[in-house]
Amino acid sequence: MRAVERVFHSVSFEVIAVTLSIAGLAAFTEHDIAALSGTMIVIASVAMVWNYAFNWVFDLYVKGDKTKRTFSMRLFHVILFEAGLLVLTIPIMAYLLSVSLWNAFLMDLGVTIFITIYAFLFNLSYDHIRAAVIQRRACNNQV
Repeated sequence: MRAVERVFHSVSFEVIAVTLSIAGLAAFTEHDIAALSGTMIVIASVAMVWNYAFNWVFDLYVKGDKTKRTFSMRLFHVILFEAGLLVLTIPIMAYLLSVSLWNAFLMDLGVTIFITIYAFLFNLSYDHIRAAVIQRRACNNQV
């Protein structure tokens, strides 16, 4: 993937994730769209910074070829990442939405579960759509 495509992938992932998270929270809470929108934009920004910092530190401690990491190491990685993100974002969500830490935890946990499933489906779909586009371009160039 070239840099422009990586930016497109990341931005489209985040825009859709934030939009769907806002809609989901609006459906299950009493908060207005404006408060949820601001909150989710802040949470997504924190997540992007955390992603960079966490993976940098993780890679300092877990050496070796990343393609050879075991399933259990990958599971450990994602659980540690998500736990750290929850620790960072629960107080932010509680403050911005004026809810208790417990309510923020429940809301944030719901978003985390959703984002995990969404990330899997988004990347699976993106990979297949990308392959189809590349194949179509190759066919058009041969004609």
